[in-house]
Amino acid sequence: MRPDTAPASPVPTPTPSHTFLPHLFLSALVVLGLLVAGGVSQVVIAPGSQAASSLTVTQAITTQNNSTAAVTGFVVGQPTGSSTVLRSGFTSDTALAIAVTASETSPARMLYVQVGSAFRATFGLQTNPGSVGQQVTVTGQLTAYFSHPGLKNTTAISMSGSTPGPDPSPPAPTPGPDAGDYYAPASGKTGTALESSLHQIISVQRTLSYDQVWDALKDTDQDPKNANNVVLLYTGRSQAKNTNGGGVDQWNREHVWAKSHGDFGTATGPGTDVHHLRPTDVSVNSERGNKDFDLGGTASAEAPGNFTDADSWEPRAAVKGDVARMIMYMAVRYEGGDGFADLEMNNQVNNGTSPFMGKLSVLLDWNRMDPPDAFEQRRNQRIFEQWQGNRNPFVDHPEYADAIWN
Repeated sequence: MRPDTAPASPVPTPTPSHTFLPHLFLSALVVLGLLVAGGVSQVVIAPGSQAASSLTVTQAITTQNNSTAAVTGFVVGQPTGSSTVLRSGFTSDTALAIAVTASETSPARMLYVQVGSAFRATFGLQTNPGSVGQQVTVTGQLTAYFSHPGLKNTTAISMSGSTPGPDPSPPAPTPGPDAGDYYAPASGKTGTALESSLHQIISVQRTLSYDQVWDALKDTDQDPKNANNVVLLYTGRSQAKNTNGGGVDQWNREHVWAKSHGDFGTATGPGTDVHHLRPTDVSVNSERGNKDFDLGGTASAEAPGNFTDADSWEPRAAVKGDVARMIMYMAVRYEGGDGFADLEMNNQVNNGTSPFMGKLSVLLDWNRMDPPDAFEQRRNQRIFEQWQGNRNPFVDHPEYADAIWN
């Protein structure tokens, strides 16, 4: 017998049913009286059921077993896809994302909550955007929502605190654009040594499926003036996120390093690397096709500021540097060691299906004349923090381009 185990008590004599029932009835009356006297409200327990167990968000994420539970967490946004959570510009009242801390930014550490019609007027974020940062307790069924760990069929939602407490486990700091630790192995190097060092640094990444790219682009290319829209690369047009597809005037996923140059298609890896995938107008994407980049040609009718001829495409001035740095990233990231072709830049156009993209001299000029702006820097940071865990070194350090290729 363990020291903390009490000796067994004698088995009590069963109470006859005719004496047990009155006591049960009286006990129920006492409990009901206490609830009414104390002003307790919104306490509902279905006949024959037990109260739902209380879980943290972390526990709920790992307990997706269709059971019913109450979960407490901080409201951090509105989920719109398996990996996408709006932090502002909310579009509906039907869903919440909650997390252990009010500062959480990774959907992987969030629980997606289905907000039933009875609770939308009070807790829906489109109607109540001020709820972000508030602590809530939600009761529902632990099951996937938006193909993500979730809580559905909600039966109760209540505010459980108005001020976020201290973070029990603050997220680890992430290196900013000039953080020395990320690029430390490349310090002081030039030429092939710098290229090799950067390749090793940025090859440590998560990979996405081609379907996940849709959600990623809705985040990385979000219009800073309208959270419901993305900015299209070649036209600069702000367009609703939900108009993605293959139809006329919809937007789709442009491979800036044309996927036929190396024949990697949409395979996980170079075909799904968001550092060179951008939202573009469907027909403009088709017009660019798999052409290399160079100066000249005739103006694009649908994308003013862009020019094209039989074998090259010249993007508008505002994104010339963006295009150059995406091409440079691909040439450094994919060196033939991932089961894909060794991608390289060269100083020609009309490269066809060879694993080359040009025109190197022009791309170097574009990198110099159009330095990274706030949109491109935010995009790089979002890919690093939220999607792939790696960075485009030429956005953080445009000078690396001349250090390698000049």
